[in-house]
Amino acid sequence: MIVKEIHFGDEGQKKLKSGIKKIAGAVKSTLGARGRTVLIESENHVGGITVTKDGVTVAKSINLYDPTENLAVIMMRQAADKTATVAGDGTTTSIVLAEAIIDAADKYIKPEHNITEVIRKINVITKKVISSLDKTSKKVNGRRLYDVASISANNDPEIGKMIGDAFSEVSLVTVENSMNSETRVEIINGMRIERGYTSPYFITDQKKQECVLENPYVLICDHEINNISNLEKVLAPIVSQGKSLLIIGNLGPNALQTLNVNVYQGKIKACNIMPPSFGYRQKDLLRDLAVALGGTYFSDDTGDDLSIINLDDLGKASKIIVKKDMTVFMHQTEFKEAIDNHLADLNETIKQTDDQVDREFLRERIANISGGIGVIYVGAQSDIEQKERRDRIDDAVYAVMAAIEDGILPGGGIALAECASLIDDVNDVASKIMYDALISPFNQILINAGKDPKSIALSMFENKGWGYDVKNEVAGDMIKMGIIDPTKVTKNALLNAVSVATTIMSTNAIITNIRADESTK
Repeated sequence: MIVKEIHFGDEGQKKLKSGIKKIAGAVKSTLGARGRTVLIESENHVGGITVTKDGVTVAKSINLYDPTENLAVIMMRQAADKTATVAGDGTTTSIVLAEAIIDAADKYIKPEHNITEVIRKINVITKKVISSLDKTSKKVNGRRLYDVASISANNDPEIGKMIGDAFSEVSLVTVENSMNSETRVEIINGMRIERGYTSPYFITDQKKQECVLENPYVLICDHEINNISNLEKVLAPIVSQGKSLLIIGNLGPNALQTLNVNVYQGKIKACNIMPPSFGYRQKDLLRDLAVALGGTYFSDDTGDDLSIINLDDLGKASKIIVKKDMTVFMHQTEFKEAIDNHLADLNETIKQTDDQVDREFLRERIANISGGIGVIYVGAQSDIEQKERRDRIDDAVYAVMAAIEDGILPGGGIALAECASLIDDVNDVASKIMYDALISPFNQILINAGKDPKSIALSMFENKGWGYDVKNEVAGDMIKMGIIDPTKVTKNALLNAVSVATTIMSTNAIITNIRADESTK
């Protein structure tokens, strides 16, 4: 039995806020063009040390001794992590906003106030701000794409150009370590399907929430697999060779549980995704995959028996990246001729098809099979430098993807700060809290640049969308100056910050495990 310790009311709240102050203090110093780097000692980093400006990396490195303080750290880390997972950036902004909401709540909420009602109003204001951000958002094209990449890579124009060039050729870009000091971009053959992993146990990269399989075998089928033992003929040689396996098919509960256990215990490197789409489209897409990967498509329609499958029936890829909602396949060059022949057949089919819907689906299949994937290989002079550089490029790639998907906003904290003007009732407690929170990223960027926020107020700027460029120390139109943030990043940072902050605000009792040394006091 694990003995628990319980904190009530102000005592527990005080410790939670102490934990928030500690994690926010470390993370928020990285915000903005003149944010500082953080030096981290950790057994999880190369050489036991890393230097980074990546907010989620800093947040993940923090574990506090006091269990109640550490609960606050875990909650803040989850807000940052969720923002990074959904939008690829904005982790630091999320933590700055959460701290500001909690600080403002501590300042304005009095004993006579109804906490539940205050939280309800905070959520109403948040929805209003999100709606305003959507209306303000501008589409990304041309030069703006390069600006997003440069800013997200900590204002590195060289990296920004590299990422911008990659996205101008392909719609999907991944990041890898280079074998030398050179950082370069390569466009390789590949395709993707809109299906992600069926279990979090398959994740190999916790930061990016991805399962990465190097040179894997691929089983392609539309069967429901209820027993993993049916695949014994291929599983045994794959395990003995130390290879990995992606199963594209429907795993029953027992089969999925068995695979989870074996992956968790390190007995096999494997992942499972559901077949893409439905009906005849599913079968066509699986046939495309089989051609691209040099494998056999096993179908229920033709009565194929999985128990007689062997290694030669499996497809192969140079690399597969499985995300929460998407899987990326990087082809092996040996299958290029087969892919070209298949594309020629599909193009011929289009000419003979009159149905507009079928023609459009064929075009989608051709674009998917023939599409390329950009790979940025990150080089550096040392492992520590490579880790820091890769973190920055990873953030920038995800930020560009988010910007392409959802548009951009004026950067430098201006987009949220301008939303503070939406707050009508300046005497309302929830309004006061959100006003202070919305201007906090703008103020923190100025503080990190050694500026006094009181001397550079929003009222000083001539027009909407104007702000302050801390790098060049000039005021102006933020988008025209290339200082921008992806809309998706800003929205998710706010939503996740409000979620964690209001949870802490509503907490009255905190239950933690008593540590071994505490029980002897």
